[in-house]
Parts: sequence; structure tokens; C-alpha cells
Amino acid sequence: MHDLKFLTENIELVREKLKYRLKNPEYLDKIVELYQKKRELQKEGDDLRNKKKNLSKEIGIKKSKKEDVSDLMKEAETIQSKLDEVEKNEKDVEEKLTSFALLIPNIPLDDVPDGADETYNVEVRRWGEPRKFNFKPLTHYEIGEKLNILDFERGAKIAGSGFTLYNGKAALLERALINFMLDLHRENGYEEKWLPFLINGESLLGTGHLPKFEEDLYRINGENLYLNPTAEAPLTNIYRGEILKESDLPIWITAFAPSFRKEAGSYGKDTKGIIRQHQFSKVELVKLCKPEDSEKEHQSMLGEAEKVLQLLELPYRVVVLARGDMGFSAGKCYDIEVWLPGHGGYKEISSVSNCLDFQARRANIKFRREDTGKTDYVHTLNGSGLAVGRTVVAILENYQQEDGSVVIPSILQKYMNLTKIDRS
Repeated sequence: MHDLKFLTENIELVREKLKYRLKNPEYLDKIVELYQKKRELQKEGDDLRNKKKNLSKEIGIKKSKKEDVSDLMKEAETIQSKLDEVEKNEKDVEEKLTSFALLIPNIPLDDVPDGADETYNVEVRRWGEPRKFNFKPLTHYEIGEKLNILDFERGAKIAGSGFTLYNGKAALLERALINFMLDLHRENGYEEKWLPFLINGESLLGTGHLPKFEEDLYRINGENLYLNPTAEAPLTNIYRGEILKESDLPIWITAFAPSFRKEAGSYGKDTKGIIRQHQFSKVELVKLCKPEDSEKEHQSMLGEAEKVLQLLELPYRVVVLARGDMGFSAGKCYDIEVWLPGHGGYKEISSVSNCLDFQARRANIKFRREDTGKTDYVHTLNGSGLAVGRTVVAILENYQQEDGSVVIPSILQKYMNLTKIDRS
């Protein structure tokens, strides 16, 4: 959601910044039109209320003098009738204005690369050297099937395509990664949460998942409840509708949650294996902070997500996303892409976003400044720390051995009580 006054007063600037992010630019014209209409109706309503107030005083004075007020009463009825109509029109305009405003993505920061898609993303840095193999590395799904730890056929039998059954050591690896990530983030200062796995429409509206991405969500039939698409949504909405103390900030919170998405716009992408699934696990990082601190907190969160890969000794690169490649709610976003030798390239394993006050305005999350007593919207940030299934993919591909086994990263061995995965 936006400050509509800023948006309408700077419409050409906004139009330029959103040229790659807004598929329906005519929405901006509708917002300008409706915002002006709303202001006109507000003024008309205020004028009628003032007339009504003054007339009520005059009627009171005349009544106290036992004078006839019938004509004034008729005039008051006429004013009230006009006011009722104006207020109804104002409500209708407000609803239409909100419906369009909710479809406008966040305005990117000035230092976000200009460009329509991922080809304009800018690499920031790389960490680690991709391993040189003396044999042809397999993909994770080939490894998983050979070791009998990933069962795509039975997963599809249970739930349909896009669902996978993890067997034995793969299930243990997934659980070990979740515990390792949560332990690490707790040590770094995040408070762990255990979340509902269902979420209501108001919460999804707050983070920007509704109404824009309704087709990608699993809704519970007949209820205002959805399967959680990402732990970002419930974590951020813990504070929906609240005014926090300045001393409460920054808030750092983390949680594991299964995530559920239809992946409606991803037809034909990563159809093999577990890179893109309808159900997947993530350990999420969320921060709420003062506006002046959000850039510092963004860089900090990025480093905290990178630390997971460093401890797992997995090569990766960091890219800053171009305007046209960012998610709907982000004002600036970095992707961390892990090296996958079986695929011969880097693949996103975490997006770390600064949403500025975009989500806070939608979810009405504020804080009160101690020096002035005034309230401001917080800034919200989120990032995967990490996507667990894709981390499983990265371990299987990077740690595979010529004999078909997979060595467990040393940091995980205490969580699994294993040093390698082989067919047993």
C-alpha cells in the first residue's frame, strides 16, 4: 500500500519507477482520478456538515424563543439527505480507490538496477569455488532416485505432481537442516516462533499476497483461511494493527514453516526434482525496524542468510535484482544463488527483501517515537534463511561422490549422527 498523497502528487516519478513492475499502468490513472474525486466529496461533505451544524444552532436558538422552525427543519432534512448521498458516494469511491491501490507494487529504491527482467540483475559478489569433479556430476533427482531417498512416483501418488516423498536419510537431512538453521539464527539474535500453518485473508492482504496472488494460494473451501504460502506472512502479521514502542525496535524473529503454493505462473519451470514444489520447507527471517535503520538491517539480514551457506561450505553468489525482477512487496531485493554442479549453474536459494513501509501501511504496523510522541510506520524486511529443500538439492549435488554416496557437510554431522548418505 502506498501513501496516496505522495503517489498522486508524484505520479510521473512513480510511473517511471514502476514501468517494469506494473502490467496495468492505467491503474495509476484511475488512482489519480479517484483520489481527486474522493477529495472533492470530502470537501462537499465537510461543507454540508458545517451547514448542518450551523443550522442546528439556529434551530436551537429559535426554539428557545418559541419561534417557528418548520422551514429550517425542512432545510435540515434536505441537507441531511444530500450528506447521506455524498457519504455513500465517498464510501464507494474509497472502496474503488483501495481496490486499485492494493494492486500497485512497491516503488523501488533509487539504487535498484533499472531493467525489465533477470538479465538486468547485477552480481554483487561470489563466495567459494565450485568443486571440480573427476566424473560427470549428477542432478539431485538422479542422486535421490539412485540412493532411494527421494520418491517422486509415490509422492505424486499421495498428493499429485509437485509433491515428493522423502525416505530415510533424506528426511533426516531435511530435519537436520531446519534445526541447524534455527539454532544458528537464534544464536545471531533472532527470537524463534512456532506459527499457525493456516493464515487468514487479512494477514495475506497485509504482506501483499492478496489480492494480487490469489491464484497462487491454496484456500480452505468456505473459510477465510489459506495454507501458509511463506512464513514471512504470519511472522510480519504478528504485529498487525499495533503501535510498538520505539524501544521495542528492531524486532528480529525467525520460524520454520511448511509453505504451500500452486506455482500458477511457473508452468514448465524446474519440473524435475524438488527445486519447485507445491509444498516446501523454509526457515524464514523477518525484521521490523525504524525507517532510518532499514538499509543497515537489510545488509545484516543478507549476511545472516549467507552465513548458512558458508558454514555448509556451499559456493554461492549474491545478485541485486532489477526493478522488473523484484517481488511485489520489495523496495529492494538481493537473491542468494547457490552453485548446483548437476545443473551447471547458480540457482536462487534465498531472497532477502527490504519492503520499506509498504507492508506496514497495509498491515497498519506503527511505532511511537520517544522524543516527539509521533507515530511512524515501521519498515519490514524478510528473507529465507534458507529454503530447506533447495539446500538439500545443493548438498546432494555438491557433496556427491563417484561411488554414488553423498558426504554430509561437517557442520551437519552432529545433527544427523552420520558422515555420509549411501544406499543401504
